[in-house]
Amino acid sequence: MMPFPITVRRVITVIALTAAWCALWNAISFANVASGIVVSSLVLLSGVGTSGRGGVRLVPLLHFTWLVMVDLVKASISVGWEILTPTDYTEEAIIAVDAPMETRGHLLLLVVAITVTPGTAVIDTDPDSGRLYVHVLHASKSDEIRAHILELAQLACDALPVPDDMVALAGESLDQATGDQGGAS
Repeated sequence: MMPFPITVRRVITVIALTAAWCALWNAISFANVASGIVVSSLVLLSGVGTSGRGGVRLVPLLHFTWLVMVDLVKASISVGWEILTPTDYTEEAIIAVDAPMETRGHLLLLVVAITVTPGTAVIDTDPDSGRLYVHVLHASKSDEIRAHILELAQLACDALPVPDDMVALAGESLDQATGDQGGAS
């Protein structure tokens, strides 16, 4: 039995990585294709992105990206309307959003997705508890915004799964920060 069986998925991955390699060099040549195959094969042999160790799930990633783009357009229109109308309808507030334990590995992605949207900005995060402090323009929509942020967090987890041992490490660091030793109180 081969230690590194050739599967359709691996062949497609090598082709995709080789195409990306050629795109980075902005030229398709024998040298670029050959070196792309070598580099992509080495990446696959290293085990990066294999099952159980993370990876990328395309459909949830596209859904996440689509949702952020829709938010960007809707928020731009809303902020533009606020600027162009003479009456100020904003009720600024800072809300706290507690991200679930499994989203701790995606806080940076979540912070960027929230902050890039006009009218919202993450002003602080607590990586140990996963709490985000978000500035919003419309306080009356805070429950809706919290739910939307949690939806983005779930999509980030679905798109970019974190190995189970990483989630366990995040939980251990949280327990150490709060002083919980895992025993009975």
